[in-house]
Amino acid sequence: MASNPKATAVVIMGVTGAGKSTIGEMLAGVMNCSFLDADDFHPQKNKDKMREGIPLSDEDRIPWLEKLRDALKESLMDEKNVILGCSALHKKYRDILRSADPNYRSECYVGAVKFVLLDAKAEVLAARLDRRAAEGTHFMPPSLLQSQLDLLHIDDAEGIIKVDATLSPHAIVHAIKCVLE
Repeated sequence: MASNPKATAVVIMGVTGAGKSTIGEMLAGVMNCSFLDADDFHPQKNKDKMREGIPLSDEDRIPWLEKLRDALKESLMDEKNVILGCSALHKKYRDILRSADPNYRSECYVGAVKFVLLDAKAEVLAARLDRRAAEGTHFMPPSLLQSQLDLLHIDDAEGIIKVDATLSPHAIVHAIKCVLE
């Protein structure tokens, strides 16, 4: 069974503090579909590592990304739209997620899995992370921001939608919805 071209997986991506969960939940509400938070798929050892300020390795990330891919594939096969909030910092990580589309071919960026980058300057992200750390609401410490910024790589050929993450959440969701329609 091939994926239904009307079923789409939208990956809201970016570094820690970009707003992936907030925007993903709101977009899922507007699109009347489910939202998956990639943080919920991390094994405890990954969360512990990050909490200790240790960046994840590919050995840590790949099995996690494969679980996310499988969750996206299940939605696409069931012909259901889905929103995923996931860092997806590097092309090889995005390719794993793209492979949730049964029709995906390597180096082909048109398909059922779409990516939206929430883009903001490091200073804005650092302020958000400091606030979140003070509230004790997330396992990711502000000290890992630079490692994520260093890993983030976007190839223009991928057709990733870029949205200014400093806009209001409603404006961001509206912009994403307009581009997806």
